[in-house]
Amino acid sequence: MPPPHPPSPMPRKHTAVRKALVPVALGALLVGTLGVGSAAASQEEAPGLVRVSGAENAADRTEIARTGVSIDLVEDDGTLLATAAPDHVDEITDLGYDVADASPSAEAMHPDDGYTSYPEVVEHVDGLVSEYPDLVHSEVYGQSYEGRDLLAVRISDDSSADQDKPEVLFTHSQHAREPLTVEMALYIMDMLTEGYGSDERITELVDTREIWVVPNSNPDGTEYDQSGDTWQDWRKTRGANEGSEALGTDMNRNWAHEWGCCGGSSGDPESITYRGHAPESATEVEALADFVRSREVDGEQQITTAIDFHTYGELVLWPFGYTYDEVADGMNQDEYDTHEALGELMAESNGYTPQQSSDLYITDGSINDWLWADQGIVNFTFEMYPSSPGDGGFYPPSDVIDEETARNEESVLQLLDYSDCPYRIIGEEETYCG
Repeated sequence: MPPPHPPSPMPRKHTAVRKALVPVALGALLVGTLGVGSAAASQEEAPGLVRVSGAENAADRTEIARTGVSIDLVEDDGTLLATAAPDHVDEITDLGYDVADASPSAEAMHPDDGYTSYPEVVEHVDGLVSEYPDLVHSEVYGQSYEGRDLLAVRISDDSSADQDKPEVLFTHSQHAREPLTVEMALYIMDMLTEGYGSDERITELVDTREIWVVPNSNPDGTEYDQSGDTWQDWRKTRGANEGSEALGTDMNRNWAHEWGCCGGSSGDPESITYRGHAPESATEVEALADFVRSREVDGEQQITTAIDFHTYGELVLWPFGYTYDEVADGMNQDEYDTHEALGELMAESNGYTPQQSSDLYITDGSINDWLWADQGIVNFTFEMYPSSPGDGGFYPPSDVIDEETARNEESVLQLLDYSDCPYRIIGEEETYCG
């Protein structure tokens, strides 16, 4: 059984006034999900939520994912929930799996104004910089395809200085239809600033670390997802694709390690898991990758640990995703054991299930794999609440925000604890950290 959630979640302090809370549930069968030209794809063409049965293991799930669908959840009995276009449904059926429609009602897809828009995120960050000028620094690390500023927020005891301290990176909302991850970013920033000076552990960590938060790495996608009278169920960016009317790239298939290597992404621009025409071809991925590379000093990457937040499924995942092997080129046994031990520790605190990414199914071109293989950063993907579509899927009611973000407070602090030397968790600090 998962451990209980924290009994008294830290209250959220928003710069923007929260609106009325409107309960919603998961949805996928929406006009515009394909991103065709004006985003007015027909109901018949648009991907919808389906339930797939008969997949017994990771190899089966990988076979299904290779049709171009997005596997959204693996249920305890092995049943899959996937976002699939009609052509993909036909392919999955031809492979011998049973497919049933799982689309929610239109009523269940009513937008929830309790979630934070991107302009509100910017306002919130500006408020923190103003209120805590010694602790909080924000910078623009690039522009999105549609010209929105991409923000990185540094929290440390001297935010204006680039100090010689272990750095930690938290990224959010690569996939636009995962708004709870943006709320997680706000929670982390509020926790660290409000707790500084009053909470001994937080104060010590802020004094001895440089903490980077990217509150929304795909603002074009999230702004589109929150537009209109329904959630748009939009996953990708909003960039144009040459030779196709389909918009957008799946950011988490566009990273430059084993990009497109292993059937873990799609080469079809209309697919929800489209990997782009080249590694880092998505404007937002290139900008974020350049930011990470910019943290290298004298050939040494200053960022030691990272979490990339997603929804949903309540999982803690670690590299690699492109191979089922634990030990592979670029990952020795100690390195794997470090990821596993730290992942399991964090999962004990938040009640998620810990596992290697490929235990679900093969993915390629993920930030998970790139951060480790290219940059040497011990890193994890968190799939946040809920564990089932019945609790809202990608769009849980916003009245769970405080509880489900506070649920990760301890795991975030644990990652910060070990960021001075992640190998300390397996007793190998002298070998790897000097």
